[in-house]
Amino acid sequence: MTGHPIKLEVCVDNTHGLAAAIAGGADRIELCAALETGGLTPSAGLLRLASASPIPVVAMIRPRGGAFCYDGIEIDQMLGEIDAVAAVGLQGVVLGASLASGDLDLQTLERLLRHARDQGLPATLHRAIDLCPDIALATRHAVDLGFERILTSGGALAATQGMDGLQRCFDAAAGRITIMPGAGIGPDNVGQLMERFPLREVHASCSVAAPPGSPQELAFGFDTAGRRQTSGARVAALKAALARASGGS
Repeated sequence: MTGHPIKLEVCVDNTHGLAAAIAGGADRIELCAALETGGLTPSAGLLRLASASPIPVVAMIRPRGGAFCYDGIEIDQMLGEIDAVAAVGLQGVVLGASLASGDLDLQTLERLLRHARDQGLPATLHRAIDLCPDIALATRHAVDLGFERILTSGGALAATQGMDGLQRCFDAAAGRITIMPGAGIGPDNVGQLMERFPLREVHASCSVAAPPGSPQELAFGFDTAGRRQTSGARVAALKAALARASGGS
């Protein structure tokens, strides 16, 4: 047991997911588009709707799917997306950038973070860190850059498979930055993480399979197989598991 409440951040990519996460008791929202690709920058309309949320909302800044290596035009786009998040009054941004080697692109990150700070927005380093060949070094870089937290699975496909990598993150962080495990976390396995790490926050989608599109919608590419939707019941179940394991009611 940790003896203190652990915050639950839930990632959502539409208005129904936003409402479900809030109803289920999430402590913070990570707002995205296209979660099936790991999350992209949300639309202007979704940003505006999320600005009325009763809980904090941070927005993904990722201009496209694929690698986290960005050219000058894409970086300019990301700077504009940070401006859009600030304009509607959200509470932070989530971003990352990589070199072809998988290491963090420190020059790009420094530029993005400086712009976010100028807008009064704290930043989370997203799972670009999970591609880094030295996750401990990347954690120290994130501290030096001024990130508020790191979202990571410890370099594995799921957080419970990345325990050793998460341990290296926590050790390198030394309490100077929040390490927020994410990927594959649910009420049935979050206790494994709590037993090993001094968790402050966890990240989850709390999703279930969405109703499948029609064969015609799928054939035209208007829908994708395997699409998922945030479940308020799963959010509530994970919140309850966190409370039990941390000694709460």
